[in-house]
Amino acid sequence: MTIGNPAGRQTSRIPFSANQEFTFMFDEGDADGQFGPRNHLVHGWRVHGRIDVDVLRAALDDLVERHEMLRTSIVLGDDERYQKVLPPGSPELTVRDLPAAPAAREERAEELLIDIESRTLDIDVVPHLRAVFARFTADDGVLVLQVHHSIADGWSMRLMARDLVTLYSARRAGLPIPERPRQYREYVLTQRETLSQDDAGEARKYWRDKLRDAEVFALPTDRPESTTAPKLTSIHRHLITADVVAGIRELARRTRTTPFMVCLSALEIAFSRMSGRTDVVVPTFTPGRDDGRFDETVGTFFNFLPLRTDIANCRTFREVLMRTRQTCVESYAYDIPFVQIFEEAPDLMNPAGDENAALCVFQFFPFPYVLDGERIGDLSLAEIRRRLVSQPVGCDVPDGILWTLNLHPDGDLIGHLQFRRNRFDDATATRLEREFTRILTRGVSCPDDPIPAA
Repeated sequence: MTIGNPAGRQTSRIPFSANQEFTFMFDEGDADGQFGPRNHLVHGWRVHGRIDVDVLRAALDDLVERHEMLRTSIVLGDDERYQKVLPPGSPELTVRDLPAAPAAREERAEELLIDIESRTLDIDVVPHLRAVFARFTADDGVLVLQVHHSIADGWSMRLMARDLVTLYSARRAGLPIPERPRQYREYVLTQRETLSQDDAGEARKYWRDKLRDAEVFALPTDRPESTTAPKLTSIHRHLITADVVAGIRELARRTRTTPFMVCLSALEIAFSRMSGRTDVVVPTFTPGRDDGRFDETVGTFFNFLPLRTDIANCRTFREVLMRTRQTCVESYAYDIPFVQIFEEAPDLMNPAGDENAALCVFQFFPFPYVLDGERIGDLSLAEIRRRLVSQPVGCDVPDGILWTLNLHPDGDLIGHLQFRRNRFDDATATRLEREFTRILTRGVSCPDDPIPAA
């Protein structure tokens, strides 16, 4: 089966990256899989400044020419899988008017994002990019980019927004288009050469020892995998207030940890109570862009990293945090492609095969490093991050939960708990979030008090 329009001149076959091989592990082989139409990313930005729609359309064409992955087809055969780069083409751009009073514009922008997230994006349509520009007024609007997740990651989305505005401004000013960055196919070939040399012996030994007899934690589900309920993903959004975040930051400062480690410690306690086990493996994602050479490249780089912490005999939140710190420092130092980790710990993912349980992946993001109100040319963009409206249908996740915490400039943490609603009830997601928040709040306020029983 070919995924992507095969028409036009094509490059030679490009193998999958380690990340794409990891993604293929979770593919369900149908419309609900990782290459299905609901596995997409949607990001939005408030735009201040007058937009010339014709120039925006041309800049989108430039963006597709600049980043090959936006025009790369993916081929899944019975015996092989690979990808091909196609010639540049024009992505879909929808322009609409979205009249709203200034006080209502944030709400209207979020409604727009929810609407787009609930839709599908077929990967057989190339370019793999869809854009929507909605105007509140002539100089105030919302730009939304939608890309299939097998083509790009969250880092890539912000690169694309920045590059799009840069290309737009260059066209408006009659300036040269910026030089193209390294392409994803270069990364793939570089990575495969590195993996073929297999010089990760020390890292492999670390993971072999660290994950000996370990299994990733899996949450009990409300319904078995064999249920006939539609495989849709819901999003439960929640807020961790600025006073709690201030406590997180202060505890992280005093313990030489990070806000992520503090939050992970609270989740470990919650999972330990749920499972009755003190040995907890919580998976997360790392950026996967190790040496900086491909920081400007659009593609899927994120790496699945299992974090194993044994909290046995920990009496206080601080003691849990110290063990979590050790786990994170070691594990991030030996961050290698998960396909290599899995080779050293083949039983790690066994719980994922339990039809009455599902994985929960946890990740933490600071505010994005680009487009935080920066001005490029005569436009200013700011990413829409403060999103608190839950929704019944959103961008897909594999069969389980993806829990993301975003640190907002206002000092809050914005939580997005994405869960497969064929496996979990809304009430289960709410209970999990509230238990985590309760443990976290108490832990940062009283880190040296005995951890109470559940």
